[in-house]
Amino acid sequence: MDLPGSIHDFLLVFLGLVIILGGLGVVLLTNTIYSAFSLGLVLVCISLLYISSNSHFIAAAQLLIYVGAINVLIIFAVMFMNGSASYNDFTLWTVGDGVTAMVCASIFASLITIITDTSWYGIIWTTRSNQIIEQDFLSNSQQIGIHLSTDFFLPFELISIILLVALIGAIAMARQ
Repeated sequence: MDLPGSIHDFLLVFLGLVIILGGLGVVLLTNTIYSAFSLGLVLVCISLLYISSNSHFIAAAQLLIYVGAINVLIIFAVMFMNGSASYNDFTLWTVGDGVTAMVCASIFASLITIITDTSWYGIIWTTRSNQIIEQDFLSNSQQIGIHLSTDFFLPFELISIILLVALIGAIAMARQ
């Protein structure tokens, strides 16, 4: 998206703030419907960030897959669950919470280390005209597929394992 510098900077700051506030809403809201709607807001704002960086294919995939399918599925699952049951016997802090906090803190620390050690000055943002030829679209999507199956194979597979573990956890929680 070719915008003047000040408008582009304002858009990035605004979308970043909405993503942070939406993420806090996902975590802190006690009503699961509101939390799911907040997750939808975060995913839409992420797709707008992709659009602002001229990654239209990834933005469309983000909207179709995550907002259009996964978030709607989450909302339907939450709506069909029995939400009237209240938990009177919950504990404030468990061993699993401590392990989860340690894992999240270590992942956060490693991400901060990677972000600070990365040289961001070598990244060149290129812009193209708004005319997209179908052949260019196919070659770009083919390049994404090649990168996912070669350069980013291990992270792609790790994400699929994490999603599988989350799915098994959701099934185990739903059975109780």
